[in-house]
Amino acid sequence: MYEVILYYKFVTIDDPASFVDRHKAYCKELGIKGRIYIGQEGINGTLAGTPEQVHAYKQHLTSLEGFDGIGFKADSSDYIPFAKLICKERDEIVALNEPADPSQGGNYLEPEEWKRVMESDQEYVMIDVRNDYESKIGHFEGALTPEVENFYDFPQWLDNLQVDKDKKVLMYCTGGIGCEKVSVLMKERGWEDVNQLHGGILRYGKETGGAHFKGKCFVFDDRLVVPVNEDDMEPVSTCEITGKPADTYINCANMECNKLFVCSEEGAKMMDGCCSEACRQSEYKRPFDPENAFRPFRKWYHYFGDDFKERSLEAENS
Repeated sequence: MYEVILYYKFVTIDDPASFVDRHKAYCKELGIKGRIYIGQEGINGTLAGTPEQVHAYKQHLTSLEGFDGIGFKADSSDYIPFAKLICKERDEIVALNEPADPSQGGNYLEPEEWKRVMESDQEYVMIDVRNDYESKIGHFEGALTPEVENFYDFPQWLDNLQVDKDKKVLMYCTGGIGCEKVSVLMKERGWEDVNQLHGGILRYGKETGGAHFKGKCFVFDDRLVVPVNEDDMEPVSTCEITGKPADTYINCANMECNKLFVCSEEGAKMMDGCCSEACRQSEYKRPFDPENAFRPFRKWYHYFGDDFKERSLEAENS
């Protein structure tokens, strides 16, 4: 059994490039896999490895000056849900494309407090601070689920939000980092009683059992979705192939399409992992394994030769 962690820390890093080099070297030596973004504003990562590797990584990171007190969200998996290690520098560790100082954000609500508010007679507006494909397969009861394709679309969405400024606002995301910035924007735009779920959906599920959460939680690793509320596992979305209830995502097997779509195991087998008949007939359809229907496909070079590589590079540079 392997351990998967999700974490972030807003802390000033004076030389992100050098930090990336040192951090990547340490992670490679440790043998851990995942995705880490580092910038002047801090670190944002999700990693997986053996319990011993993860424990060593957490000890190492929190021993660095300014990195103590990180709230790691942990889960288990019977395989490592990452193909490799990615550790790179970014201008923002969560891209909003608008200045937002997390120290000026909303109030933290711990999971049990969040649950109490939901079960009280208080009036509030709840906002899901994730992309639309994330909220499509799981969300809290009564939450607004914005139709945004990218996190950096939230400033414009907020500009058009028709919610009274004196309303109590609750907001949540997967692990908490998105709320750190969006809550700042809400306060700057005039909302005063802004509250964020501390630790996000993942921590809430672990500490409360996931009450009032419908569906599953999208995660950015090979698992794609994880359960939150074990007492309510009914899908809230439908398979795009069969129209039946479903809560699992796959990427289209046609490498030239690669569409991420909700699909049941039945639908995946019917279409060989493709989103349409046209994709099913494509010469660039990747081999579909019915036994691992929901494992993400790998990059083109695992399946095709130099001709597809050249076409892919041309498309990226056009």
